[in-house]
Amino acid sequence: MMKLRILLTDDHTLFRQGLKQLLEAEYDMQVVGEAQEGAEAVAKAAALQPDLVLMDIGMPGLASFDAVRQIRKQRPETKVVFLSMYDDEDYLQQCLAAGGSGYLLKDSPADQLISAIREVRRGGKYLSPRILSKLVEDFSVRDPAERFKPRLGTLTPREREVLKLLAEGLSVKEIAVQLHLSTKTVEAHKFNLMRKLDIHNKAQLVTYAIKRRIINIA
Repeated sequence: MMKLRILLTDDHTLFRQGLKQLLEAEYDMQVVGEAQEGAEAVAKAAALQPDLVLMDIGMPGLASFDAVRQIRKQRPETKVVFLSMYDDEDYLQQCLAAGGSGYLLKDSPADQLISAIREVRRGGKYLSPRILSKLVEDFSVRDPAERFKPRLGTLTPREREVLKLLAEGLSVKEIAVQLHLSTKTVEAHKFNLMRKLDIHNKAQLVTYAIKRRIINIA
């Protein structure tokens, strides 16, 4: 059997080293490279052409979701398993929308990581049992009117970018300058994201962004 070629992406060196030691102890896995942020992962994925990328969800620089979109665009056969500290439905939706095949919590036992990798290699999907259980529980207690309400994962990358900048306090004109867009285009993105998230004013938008960790408060 050909060994599965894996690229590790995480901004913590000790964590990467631990993963590498764990994976290379398996008969069917080989770590072919490491990256500590999204742009580096895109470059190394292009050069090394791994079969699978383990991608940390929260790193400095290029967002993990955008990095995965670029990796999958240049090589669609490369699979991605996201590693996350957050058992959050919106993060999960963004990971799947970006092209991820797995979502594993970082405090999962080692055998779950190995199972996730092998399931994804077979063409399947893998979610951490804890987040799967939480999704079922949340769905069962959620008000029926809220169950199918559009969420953060339905936003386009540009709409998420505008959401973040609006929540950080930038005006439409300032966002237009920063993103090199017309004010009319930014207004359209603002209208669409607020409609999708059922948000009606700036206070709700900021509250939502803080709750979903789109922005951080000091």
